[in-house]
Amino acid sequence: MTLDSVPDRLGPLAGETASALAELTERDAVARLWAADHTLWRDDPTEISDRLGWLTVVPELLVGLDSLSAECTKLAADVDHVLIMGMGGSSLFPEVLASSFGRVEGAPALHVVDTTDPAALSRLAAELPADRTLHVAASKSGTTLETRSHLDWAWERHSDPARFAVITDPGSALAALAEERAFAHVFLNRPDIGGRYSALSHFGIVPALLAGFDAGRLLDSASTMAERLRGAARVNPAATLAAVLAAGVRNGRDKVTLLLPEGVASFGLWLEQLLAESTGKDGTGVIPVVGEAIGDPGIYGDDRLFVALYDPEGDADGHAAALFDALAAAGHPVHVVAYDDLDDLGGQVLLWEAATALCGALLGIHPFDQPDVAAAKAATNQVLAAEADRQGGRGPSGPAPAGAKSGEQLLLPDEPLVPLEDLLALVRPGDYLGIQAFVDPGSPVVGRLEAVRTALRDRLQVATTLGLGPRFLHSTGQLHKGGPATGVFVQVVGDASSSPIAEVPIPGQPYDFATLERAQAAGDLLTLRQRDRRAGRVALDELLEVAR
Repeated sequence: MTLDSVPDRLGPLAGETASALAELTERDAVARLWAADHTLWRDDPTEISDRLGWLTVVPELLVGLDSLSAECTKLAADVDHVLIMGMGGSSLFPEVLASSFGRVEGAPALHVVDTTDPAALSRLAAELPADRTLHVAASKSGTTLETRSHLDWAWERHSDPARFAVITDPGSALAALAEERAFAHVFLNRPDIGGRYSALSHFGIVPALLAGFDAGRLLDSASTMAERLRGAARVNPAATLAAVLAAGVRNGRDKVTLLLPEGVASFGLWLEQLLAESTGKDGTGVIPVVGEAIGDPGIYGDDRLFVALYDPEGDADGHAAALFDALAAAGHPVHVVAYDDLDDLGGQVLLWEAATALCGALLGIHPFDQPDVAAAKAATNQVLAAEADRQGGRGPSGPAPAGAKSGEQLLLPDEPLVPLEDLLALVRPGDYLGIQAFVDPGSPVVGRLEAVRTALRDRLQVATTLGLGPRFLHSTGQLHKGGPATGVFVQVVGDASSSPIAEVPIPGQPYDFATLERAQAAGDLLTLRQRDRRAGRVALDELLEVAR
């Protein structure tokens, strides 16, 4: 079977996709993208001209790969584990690599921490001997609250600079701290690459090399893809994908359900951030639906678009192709992206980055900023400050979130629960239901929440998403607040106070990780309500009851 035997089945989107592709051609969008022409998106170059380094970073990395590889080999020579401490664009692609490639014999195991859940951190502390672990703090700005907290936690466990390194921008506070403490290495990334476009920069390639993966093959596939992506729009896979995505948004099919081969299912986490944070603003956007169980084609509404990564060699029984047929027969548009093997992930990254940027041009939005992310961060800081004031301590400083009236009103850790059914009653046709869970990502609860998600999808017949906090704050959080107001958000917070390992202090701070996690949940809920989003906190047990 070849990819040609499962062609696109765009159905109701075929005409609009052709129009969007013609628009890209008329605007000479592909050439302008590669020329880093900011006017493709905005007259003002702010946060565009200094965010397009991902277009040219691959050849640069290939030239210096031997030297970079040698340094990483030296760093990882006498450790059993590499722990990447980062959030969003600094953690999601390393997570994809760790999940997809597994452990290379003779190399350290790659781990990623992007949670503030105390149970998860306690488990990491138990599983990773500090003296046999290389701790790598990854943050473009160097000020990410979670990452700095993780670094301080790890440093207190084992203050040996030989077991620490950082990946960051030149001149960042994290780089200065690493120099001050004489960390083993400081990897300085190109500053003209935004977080969610940084998978093929030091933020993705250094973790790959530390874990013994063949980063050269990832970069080679990206280099090969780059040549294809410079072609005319009519034969350009990124332009086609961008046209499909934009056509979906323009026609109310903005719930883009991603169908991924099982071996690279975690790639959806990275795609989710790229699509949601890049396009979810100005009241519009692509709503990525990742990891939702496949249902009967009749269960889906007319707001769905299916996009699949398809490996013909891996579909020997034709199961995936049959699924595409069934979805198309039910009237749902299906777009298929060719996928080869694990090494193809490098090419896929560049393909989706270019497609997302071009989709932004078609939607008339700025694909490189994230104007609504800062609001939730500010709300978290204010909750922590108010909590510290209440306890007579101090908290982090930061601007008050828009609409905040007083510290006392920010004490949302005590947020009253709402009945689940009251929240579900707000769901209308064409909405999506977002479950936001501040729980241990390694807990069996996550699997049970997936079952809840499927049950609610079938009952309400709307698209569903599941985000784990605080990870999703650096991923889909922008879309939730700045995208279309079609989300209904169900928040649950695990009861860390009932756990015997609940107290995990953050050195130098008056609060522990459990308090930080609760403050992040409270800050996000506050911000959603300030944006008139339909959102509430429900009891975890009540939500889990849905799938019993």
